[in-house]
Formats: sequence, structure tokens, C-alpha cells
Amino acid sequence: MSTQAPQDPRSDHALDWKKWHEHRIASVSAPYGPLALTGTHWLADGVPEELGRWREDGDEVVITAGGEHRLGLDGAPLTGEVRLGADVGPAGESRLAQGDRRLVVLRREGLWAVRVWDPASPARQAFAGIDATPYEERFRLPGTFRPYERQRVKVPNADGVERGLELAGEIAFTLGGQEHTLQVSVEADGSLWAVFADGTSGKSTFRFRFLRPEAPAPDGAVTVDFNRAQLPPCAFADHFICPFPPPGNTLPIDIPAGERNIRTN
Repeated sequence: MSTQAPQDPRSDHALDWKKWHEHRIASVSAPYGPLALTGTHWLADGVPEELGRWREDGDEVVITAGGEHRLGLDGAPLTGEVRLGADVGPAGESRLAQGDRRLVVLRREGLWAVRVWDPASPARQAFAGIDATPYEERFRLPGTFRPYERQRVKVPNADGVERGLELAGEIAFTLGGQEHTLQVSVEADGSLWAVFADGTSGKSTFRFRFLRPEAPAPDGAVTVDFNRAQLPPCAFADHFICPFPPPGNTLPIDIPAGERNIRTN
């Protein structure tokens, strides 16, 4: 009777990471992925005339367009006035369009904006991939989630404006013989989100990155996998307003793992 050697879990982790990395490349380069964002126009600062006339009215924006604007709503030409709320789905499913471009209505901390997504954006045409460090098991770490009362802290954003970032706990892990912590947000599905920097940030990697651990177990156990540290959206387009790391999330060590930077032609 033959027996089969047990599968090394590290091989499974490396294969899972390869699939994750391939999915990341496909998703960011999709027609309405992050590379397609060509503008974020705040109504308070004015919207380009080519997008029609925009104004806010309470919990809606009012858009007035003529035939010269070539706008479409739900697949039909838009002429006259329409009232819309904020879009909640992916950019490619937004109700408002201008040819192949999608116009996404955004509301952030009470302020309204319209985002323009263009599959023909220069950034998307120039994209050649994501530089990422090959999987290393030593950067897949056991951690502990410690929840605390939700708090909102002000942090700088990539566009130079300070905005609120909601934090709901910290994850603790040990690397290099020392315990470290990262402050995290808790998403609607229970998964975690950390914005962090480390000793490689702004050198061999982008100036900060995101980490998105899965939801912790009931006892707080969570996997902290820096192999899946990912570039923030603002690494792909300047028009995102990504938050910078909150206080305490700049690690005093190097994390040479995960996504580093984008490659261009």
C-alpha cells in the first residue's frame, strides 16, 4: 500500500499568492480599473463644462446637459436635468456615461465630486505590470486582532487634504524577534484594512501600502501576510485620495515583501 507524502502548506501558500498576484494585475488593468481614472472633480471647485452643469442639492446632485455634452444615462441620451445620488457599485456599472467614459458620482465627508474613468487613459496604455517580491513564507505571520472603541483620526491624504480615517482596533504580530502593531479599520464584511509604511517605503517600494487581512477568528487570531501588501489606488492614478498611514503605522523595520511599484512601457 503506497502512501503519499503530505503536501507542504508553504507550496499552497505560494500558489495562492501567484493566483492573487495575477488577479491583481488583471483587476488594476481592467477597462475601468484604477489605471482608467483620469479625473476627480469636486463640485465646490467646479466641474469641466464638457461634463455638463453640476450642482448639489441636499442628498443629490443635479446635472443639466445638452446634446453637445454627449452624456448618457442608463444607456439613453441625456438632455435636460436629472437628479442622482452617489454611486455605490463599480465604475463600469455607473449610470452616467460619456461615450466609453464612465462618470461616477462620489460623496466624501459631505462633499460631492464626479470621477471620470476612461479605458483609453494614458496610464492604462503605458501599464506593463506590477513589480512584486516573489512569495516568502517568513512574511506570512500569525497575528492577534485587538478591537477597541471606534475612533476617527485625521490623516493627510494623497491630494494634500486631511480627512477622517476610522480605526477600530490593532493587529499585533512578531517579526525579527520583536512585536509590532498596526492600527486597522474593520470593513463591512469583517475583514481588516491597514495603511502602513516601513523602512522600504519611498525607496524600494511605494511611499506607503495597504494590507487587507481576512476577518479574524472569534479568538482574535488573524493571518498577517505581507506578501499581499498592495499598492494603494493612488499609485496607479494621481486622482485618488488615498489616506496616508495613521500614527503608529510606520513600522521601524524593512518589509521587503509584496507589491513594490508599477512598471510602465
